[in-house]
Amino acid sequence: MYLTPQHILLAGATGLTGEHLLDRLLNEPTVRRVLAPSRRPLAEHKHLDNPQGELLDLLPQLSGPIDTAFCCLGTTIKQAGSQEAFRGVDHDLVLAFAERARALGARHFLVISALGADAKSAVFYNRVKGELEASLRAMGWPQLTIARPSLLLGERNETRLGEQLAAPLARLIPGKYRGIRACTLAHALWRLALEEQDGVRVVESDELRKLGR
Repeated sequence: MYLTPQHILLAGATGLTGEHLLDRLLNEPTVRRVLAPSRRPLAEHKHLDNPQGELLDLLPQLSGPIDTAFCCLGTTIKQAGSQEAFRGVDHDLVLAFAERARALGARHFLVISALGADAKSAVFYNRVKGELEASLRAMGWPQLTIARPSLLLGERNETRLGEQLAAPLARLIPGKYRGIRACTLAHALWRLALEEQDGVRVVESDELRKLGR
């Protein structure tokens, strides 16, 4: 069954995937409003509402109604400065955003997690992503879509040396471990937003690539 999201809340609109997703949303004729809080201003658009500031400070000010929410938030331990700060963004801030989206009426929440997310993982990054997924499941969303992309490919505003070195190899690895372009992921997220089904759906990277073609 398919639906047509009209009132959308988007976090991470200035990020690698979020930029592509925002462009897609603003060019969809069925979308009436995109509420996209961000630290720096976005290009003006008649269907865009862009409050500016720190997301955690902006959350109480956001207004609905919202039917669909996308979360493209994410950082690295290097960018954040510590494991604690990383968890503050990739777990705590995402949950705070999800709670606000739910309060504004969102029925469907789509979030970018990561390949290998596992709350019991010995790898800190994967463990945090797994704990986030578990926390989102516990919220009891009518519809929750968890995207688990592999290495994201595309031009970032900031340099991530590890990703730059891994990108050529990531294009060659088969199956769900192969790298995925951010524009492809954004397209897949929109496709998934159009599908209406109850409960939780986890979408691995190989399926995301197919959906995003």
